[in-house]
Amino acid sequence: MVAFTLDRFELILKFDETLNRLPILLKSVASKSYADRKYGALLDPEELPRKWYNIVPDLPEALAPMLNPHTREPMGPKEFERLFPKELVKQQFSMERWLDIPEAVWDAYRRLPRPTPLVRAKRLEQYLRTPAKIYYKAEQFSPVGSMKPNSAIPQAFYAKKQGLDLAVSETGAGQWGSALAMACSWFELPVRIYMVRVSSQQKPGRKIMMETYGAEVFESPSENTKIGKKLLQENPSHPGSLGIAISEAIEDTFTTEGSRYLLASAFNYALAHQTIIGLETQKQFELLDEVPDIMCGCIGGGSNFSGFIYPFVREKMRKKIDTEFMACEPTAVPSTTRGSFTYDYADTAEQTPLVKMYTVGHNFSNPPIHAGGLRYHGKAPSLSLLIYKKVVKSTSFAQTKVFEAAKIFAQTEGVIAAPESAHGIRYAIDEAIRCRKKNEKKIIVFNNCGHGLLDLSAYNEYNHGKMVDWSPEEIVAPQYVK
Repeated sequence: MVAFTLDRFELILKFDETLNRLPILLKSVASKSYADRKYGALLDPEELPRKWYNIVPDLPEALAPMLNPHTREPMGPKEFERLFPKELVKQQFSMERWLDIPEAVWDAYRRLPRPTPLVRAKRLEQYLRTPAKIYYKAEQFSPVGSMKPNSAIPQAFYAKKQGLDLAVSETGAGQWGSALAMACSWFELPVRIYMVRVSSQQKPGRKIMMETYGAEVFESPSENTKIGKKLLQENPSHPGSLGIAISEAIEDTFTTEGSRYLLASAFNYALAHQTIIGLETQKQFELLDEVPDIMCGCIGGGSNFSGFIYPFVREKMRKKIDTEFMACEPTAVPSTTRGSFTYDYADTAEQTPLVKMYTVGHNFSNPPIHAGGLRYHGKAPSLSLLIYKKVVKSTSFAQTKVFEAAKIFAQTEGVIAAPESAHGIRYAIDEAIRCRKKNEKKIIVFNNCGHGLLDLSAYNEYNHGKMVDWSPEEIVAPQYVK
């Protein structure tokens, strides 16, 4: 790298191993951003976005309305205000493309810290002997080890601003629960969380984290709700599911005055909050003067992957880029690869509106795979629509293949990834191998949405050959609306 100072600009002449000399890049001297194609890119903290991107007005067609399950009539904002904070309801129904990030939320993002790095996985490339470039967005550096604070912080902020007495939510693997517990502690808001029982048993560290932040945590199904008691009477060893935990959280919210439900994923506002990831990534690739050919990541409810890709999806729909988007799910819960795009309940107890999405059915019996954050039966409506319209593609992986990829990533890059994140790593590795076979110099980027340092028992199971793969034999599609 050769640098010259020219007025307020720094003239940077970069060299590339394969292209020899690259075009000259102009960059402001005042900026603290850094980009080097050998290592990745860091943004100046002052370049942290001030707005979230809401994809709803840019979708290929309008989202199907949420329906009252009794009347089958569309539901409007007022009907959601007893369940969610008012500002979140407003964002859910918003047709504004850009949503302002409150100053208190922006300040909290800075202190996580954000922006997060975009990292070149050079050792992984060398291990795979691929001509492709592999980057990853490093979302594992937050205090709770995942990207979940990106939505937990604004949700806790809006609930506190409304003067509420209690936040109620659910969590699968515990990443959302720990993020929400942390955010609520910052805004001095009590929080009650229902954690899927099998995940609580697999990841006791997450429950300890939540309680350390001051949250009240129940294993779901629990004795604290009617639906929980009913399920435990039927099966005292019930492993639980995200759908059940959602049901318990909603029941608790409706029966506790001064409380509101804070949802981790799937809804429009949660996906918009997560676009802080994609907006940063967009700026980082601009600094590198590159455009990704492939963006991949895991999908549970869909918020982390959607937040990662949606700013780029907008550019693709405007025909400015030709990036391919690949959503990766477990074969154990194949909502988009074997499920149906139809109306279904978002919870097990049928307390939610009917939502049009990809689903394996709200009564689907979730297997105890280690990627607890990907066990949800449905997917975000906006992401579902984009997959249905073939703007986004999807695929699925067995967990042994996922952990094989995670171990390769750990041994080459030093990062122990969450089982959820490793689904995107699996696809990135497979694509890089395809590039080697075809001698294609593609640019691949995945979202490393969390670390796996509280998932070491799962790695231990894989390392000792005890991990089992799961795949449903039959999936019955729900039919509520013809």
